[in-house]
Amino acid sequence: MTRDDRHPQGKKRLGISFEFFPPKSEEMEGQLWTTIEALAGWNPDFVSVTYGAGGSTKAPTMTTVRRLIADTTLPTAAHITCVDATREEVRHVAEEFIAAGVRRFVALRGDPQGGVGAAYAPHPGGFANAAELVAGLKEIGDFDISVSAYPEKHPESPDVAADIDMLKRKADAGAARALTQFFFDNDVFERYLERVRAAGITIPVVPGIMLIQNLTQLKRFASLCGASIPAFLDERFAGLDDQPQARAEVAADVAAEQIEDLVRRGIIDFHLYTMNRAPLVSAVLQRLGMERGGEARSGAAA
Repeated sequence: MTRDDRHPQGKKRLGISFEFFPPKSEEMEGQLWTTIEALAGWNPDFVSVTYGAGGSTKAPTMTTVRRLIADTTLPTAAHITCVDATREEVRHVAEEFIAAGVRRFVALRGDPQGGVGAAYAPHPGGFANAAELVAGLKEIGDFDISVSAYPEKHPESPDVAADIDMLKRKADAGAARALTQFFFDNDVFERYLERVRAAGITIPVVPGIMLIQNLTQLKRFASLCGASIPAFLDERFAGLDDQPQARAEVAADVAAEQIEDLVRRGIIDFHLYTMNRAPLVSAVLQRLGMERGGEARSGAAA
């Protein structure tokens, strides 16, 4: 996962990508584009736009992706899922994205309409899982496809071995990389990566870094998606409920420290869950000593 091709002298640059979610209101749309403008100057390798449970955000996802491609130079990946849809319906969605200029996808099985934690059943005429979805996208074109990985196991997988077997199927189908569910214990990630490599999976496994905007809300979400919240986070945020600036400083420190430790372990690519908020993301990257580059140019091709 070295990036020496970018730096002839051998100096490695941290690879970063950002995840955004489509806005649900006019106010949230304004916040999203303010965030995108603020973060474009960090020159991410790519940005991605999520796709709601059961395809519930198809229209706003499509609108956001089209605008990113039309109005910025940011390499843009569209999330695409196969839940509650036939193969033909998924292919139609993919072709809409392709017509908009998408050449990168984040291919996920997806959450049911009930959201994270709801029971999943494959559509009788659809792709059964993300591995089949990757293969279906590859039949359409040679796209850059990212998939998901779960250092603490997908909550619906019977065990870690079955979970890693699914990741191998996705890699064998043509996935270029795996973006992980967020985690906070780097030892857990390292053990997981060792098992992934032992299974013969060679694609990059990129840590997903969650920036903690609200620890209480994060705990609720983590309980649904199978991610653990270490006790040290309670200790770091203790007594800061009424101190938003102090909380933000701690959150930036926590994320930067996690990334720095992963870099020491040989990891140099990171996927940041931005929650459509720029200040904390920028604070983390500044702590890592990264430098801004040129802003995305309006109207340029992606």
